[in-house]
Amino acid sequence: MHSISILILFLSLSLSVFTPRALDLESDRAALVSLRNAVKGRLRLWNISASPCSWNGVTCTQNRVTELRLPGMGLVGQLPIGIGNLTQLITLSLRFNALSGPIPPDFADLALLRNLYLQKNSLTGEIPGFLYDMQSLVRLNLADNNFSGEILDRINNLTRLGTLLLESNDFSGRIPDINISSLTQFNVSFNRLNGSVPERLSGLPTSAFEGNSLCGKPLEACSGSGTGNKLSGAAIAGIVIGSFIVFVIVMVLLIVLCQKRKSNGKDFVPAKGRDVDIPREKTVVEESESRSTMSVSASARSSKSLVFFGNVAKTFDLEDLLKASAEVLGKGTFGTAYKASLEMGMAVVVKRLKDVKVSENEFRERIDEIGRMVHVNLVTLRAYYYNRDEKLLVYDYVPLGSLSALLHGQRGSNRTPLNWETRSGIALGAARAITFIHSHGSTISHGNIKSSNILITVSYEARVSDFGLARLALPTSTPNRIDGYRAPEVTDPSKVSQTADVYSFGVLLLELLTGKPPTHTLLNEEGVDLPRWVQSVVREEWTSEVFDAELLRYQSVEDEMVQLLQIALECTAQYPDKRPSIAEVTNQIEDLCSFSSQQMQETNPELFYDEDEGFSQQFHSTNSGAPASSV
Repeated sequence: MHSISILILFLSLSLSVFTPRALDLESDRAALVSLRNAVKGRLRLWNISASPCSWNGVTCTQNRVTELRLPGMGLVGQLPIGIGNLTQLITLSLRFNALSGPIPPDFADLALLRNLYLQKNSLTGEIPGFLYDMQSLVRLNLADNNFSGEILDRINNLTRLGTLLLESNDFSGRIPDINISSLTQFNVSFNRLNGSVPERLSGLPTSAFEGNSLCGKPLEACSGSGTGNKLSGAAIAGIVIGSFIVFVIVMVLLIVLCQKRKSNGKDFVPAKGRDVDIPREKTVVEESESRSTMSVSASARSSKSLVFFGNVAKTFDLEDLLKASAEVLGKGTFGTAYKASLEMGMAVVVKRLKDVKVSENEFRERIDEIGRMVHVNLVTLRAYYYNRDEKLLVYDYVPLGSLSALLHGQRGSNRTPLNWETRSGIALGAARAITFIHSHGSTISHGNIKSSNILITVSYEARVSDFGLARLALPTSTPNRIDGYRAPEVTDPSKVSQTADVYSFGVLLLELLTGKPPTHTLLNEEGVDLPRWVQSVVREEWTSEVFDAELLRYQSVEDEMVQLLQIALECTAQYPDKRPSIAEVTNQIEDLCSFSSQQMQETNPELFYDEDEGFSQQFHSTNSGAPASSV
């Protein structure tokens, strides 16, 4: 009898080891290990022999994984199949990484998921159909990725949704008629959406919809959006006949004016306050008339109109640019840039290209490639104009100007210094933009990376400009202004490889860290360029001497500064095959910024907590007047 009791006890203990709960935790472990093995990043620090509930970023409830928070962990690669096995998951945060590819289909098994944060990655594809059926979702953030396709009416299935953030992607089509009573946070800005804003969303601020081809409250009213009764057939017929008569009269007047203008040869008079002659009206008219016998498509492309990209809102035209007051922003490598202040109140940057070396067809083809590149850290190319005498590019205006001006501008008591968090955030934003450019093909490069082409927003975020122009135009600036960033193997500025881009980016990092310009004639009389000067100082073990004095006050991040210096030196290796790829560099900077964020979080936790997403990565330093930088 005694032996039977022992046997029963043994069996009960054995069965307890294989309870469903223990098996479920092992399933969770397997899912997390599959994620760890599929992506690069700091998940390699997980102690696989320990319980997954003890791993960094993992939270368990009743021995099941219920939260997975991995923001800014330097994750690179595609999400694997297997995450769907985390069936008790409530919150998943993978924001601020470099993940790519689509959302895996087994996410459909995350039936309890309430919070999904995937912003600031490079994820692609359409919103998967199963996502519209995940009715537990309360917060969904897909912002700042490369998602495309339409937003379906099925979004109304998510009846508990309170936050829907889809900005800075490539979504197209119309905004569905969303009728979710709990929805309080919504943003679809900077996509390729068109049509009218649904009435249910009309009370939101304009910032929730800007950067699309949308109309209706809170934006400008849609054309033809009257509120009166329907017109009768007779009234419609009268309008049509009247419109036709007006059209004939206008055409006759235009012909007379054109003939008169041809006869007297008067040029277009620039708007008052203009210090640049953007193409005169006569040139454009003559160009249009000279091609009037060509096919419809060709005559349209060579007409008086700007060519806009995608579904960008066409809120201005060439006439508006001609009337705008303009000021010179600077003469760059491939032409002169002007700030054009339009009468409607907005400002754009017009770059007037010089010495374009390619044919019209090749120009249009390559500009179309540039226009299709949309990324949160790239300056948006809105439109272009091409004719025999003028080639204009129209960009968004970025208010704080260039990184070069901020670094090398006025020094002294009135200067606002750039703190470490701001500089590292700018470095990361620029790296992400260049990585995005390189991802379009092994032969695609920026070609002209320098601090004057890194523009800074009011929140001190980087916007990279001038990408792709090296293949279009001959350099017009002096050689010294280019050579400071040029890789030693580059002999033709129009043929810059991706490894040469990495070299230029390394010089940019050194410029951020040292505060010194790369142009060797400004460094010392011996003509030593910036990478060589830094290497000579580091060899003598005077590493702290290379850093900008404005950075030396932040002793708590000196290790991170040295790490970024090491990355910069690897980028500026003499031989191209010794340099890392820009994707690897971005991964390293993300790790560095994530660690810096963690250090700040431990010392100032009250500055970082966000009730929706846990700890935020918004940096701030009371020692600097510079605004926080989002990394």
